[in-house]
Amino acid sequence: MPDLYAVFGNPIAHSKSPFIHAAFAAQTGADLVYQARLAPVDDFAGALRAFVAEGGRGANVTVPFKEEAFRLCDELTPRAARAGAVNTLSFADGRVRGDNTDGAGLVADIEGNLGVVLAGKRVLLLGAGGAARGVIEPLLVAGVGELAVANRSADKALVLAAAFADLAPVGGGGFGDLVGRRFDVVINATSASLAGDRLPLPEGLFAAGALAYDMMYGKGETPFLAQAREAGAARLADGLGMLVGQAAEAFAVWRGVRPAGAPVLQALRAQLAA
Repeated sequence: MPDLYAVFGNPIAHSKSPFIHAAFAAQTGADLVYQARLAPVDDFAGALRAFVAEGGRGANVTVPFKEEAFRLCDELTPRAARAGAVNTLSFADGRVRGDNTDGAGLVADIEGNLGVVLAGKRVLLLGAGGAARGVIEPLLVAGVGELAVANRSADKALVLAAAFADLAPVGGGGFGDLVGRRFDVVINATSASLAGDRLPLPEGLFAAGALAYDMMYGKGETPFLAQAREAGAARLADGLGMLVGQAAEAFAVWRGVRPAGAPVLQALRAQLAA
């Protein structure tokens, strides 16, 4: 029997993860099945127990279950413990181990696929929810010169920034606090693109040659990337490469081998363009 893996979310029908992991399995010769599973919003734990009873070896977790997955773990990797959220679960010996590969996927995409060295860069992270929290430590480890977190609720950004103060100075505040500041990399970790909303960003935010990065992706330009282009961002990138990068990291956690993400990302781009 092939090893069983899945991604849990609600909704989940749109997920690209089964395609990605099937491609990784073909690359590496792994005998596995990877499914997309819709979990009830009020019974993620039950869905997970049923999956483990079926012989599930590992699972990815997406919206809205990452924080609940964190609470269900018997043990956590240091990066998952720091993030306060889990997107990768492993099951063995009756125990649940949680990891968070989102930040690794983001850094791999920005540096590996886009060729932007983060060391020394002025980086702005928009949003203060779980998506932002999961990538702060990897950004700091990459050696960014400055990291600021901005959110509609300034208090939430300040609390999040303070949670990482033992690693490096992290600024926090509201969008209004960004007036007069310029950044080399601006990362959108809010849900604005999903809602089609514009963020209240001040003028002059993007330094010369700046990269605007949206963790969201879709067919064509996301609303945030359209706004960034109008505001003078020199380079634009969506989160499809991050999706592939975090999946490759999760595959390595489960299988002990790291697949090549570039050909899978290329195939996904072709799908979206079709």
